[in-house]
Amino acid sequence: MSFSEHATLDDASRRQLLEVAWESIRHGLAQGRPTRPDPADYPAPLRVHRAAFVTLHHFNGLRGCIGHLEACQPLVLDVADNAFGAAFRDPRFAPLEPWEFDDLTLHLSILSAPEPMSFSDEQDLLRQLRPGVDGLILTDGGARGTFLPAVWESLPQPRQFLTELKRKAGLPGNHWSGTLRVSRYYTEAFGG
Repeated sequence: MSFSEHATLDDASRRQLLEVAWESIRHGLAQGRPTRPDPADYPAPLRVHRAAFVTLHHFNGLRGCIGHLEACQPLVLDVADNAFGAAFRDPRFAPLEPWEFDDLTLHLSILSAPEPMSFSDEQDLLRQLRPGVDGLILTDGGARGTFLPAVWESLPQPRQFLTELKRKAGLPGNHWSGTLRVSRYYTEAFGG
């Protein structure tokens, strides 16, 4: 059973999470810190410990993307913290300026628990990948990187996706070793 078949949030919960994310960014612009919503004020699905990523775009360009790969707090808090992080703490970008706010788009990706993959070699791994569905976490030694399923839109071929993920993790694109580990996860993505 896929993640989306057993963990889909209803429209009201999605709207609430988007509101929390936007409020955390507004609060960050005004106060320099994220909001801390009280999980008790939200329905049960938003109080469950879940991992989330928040991705911001300014016009059509990436403006920030921060998240957790594993659940560490109630979903509503994870979204608030990661929205603030995407706006103000992504090391690839300067902190968000107030003039940018009105032109932002915001996407949330709620992650399933990562599942380790078994494969005999790179070809076997490539055969198992599902473009547009799988998010991947790649680790080898101290190197680690992830791509959300949305990255398939810009890297639609499995080999290209894997090569760029290796590079993101700080490894050569042609890297292969017996210690390489890959886990997959699914996301429920929404926003805009």
